[in-house]
Amino acid sequence: MEKKSAGLDPADRAILQMLQEDAFLTTKEIAAVLGLTNTPVFERVKRLEREGYIARYTALLDRRKIGLPMLVLCDVLLKEHNREFLLRFEASVVGLPEVLECHHVTGEYDYLLKVAVRDMDDYQRFIKEKLATLENIGRVQSHFVMTEVKNSTVLPVKEE
Repeated sequence: MEKKSAGLDPADRAILQMLQEDAFLTTKEIAAVLGLTNTPVFERVKRLEREGYIARYTALLDRRKIGLPMLVLCDVLLKEHNREFLLRFEASVVGLPEVLECHHVTGEYDYLLKVAVRDMDDYQRFIKEKLATLENIGRVQSHFVMTEVKNSTVLPVKEE
């Protein structure tokens, strides 16, 4: 069962905020900001991990520096919408490394994909050789990102 943030106290919220901004912070550094000793901060972090508030730690790469400067938001409409087709599509998309995010959405389309590629040729290959080969694809509409105004992974953990 998913826990809601209502059970978090101000220190928990501060820890979560700090770790989102810099996961390399040490227990000692967090404790100094909070005015606590190391042991309670260490225990809080471990509890937040155990209870699933902290899902994982990861390195966020600059996609441009690793050769993936083109970002595309891709709307996908499926031909059929029964459970089996939806689950098969989702399982297939998970295996496509170009797809950074996949969201089942409301509206005219069924899914919104966030795709990172090298260039237009690379995106065309992705569409022809990967996405279009998936079963039950009805229509795809692409939106090429011209400017990323905001790209953040930091969630607000303010008091409700």
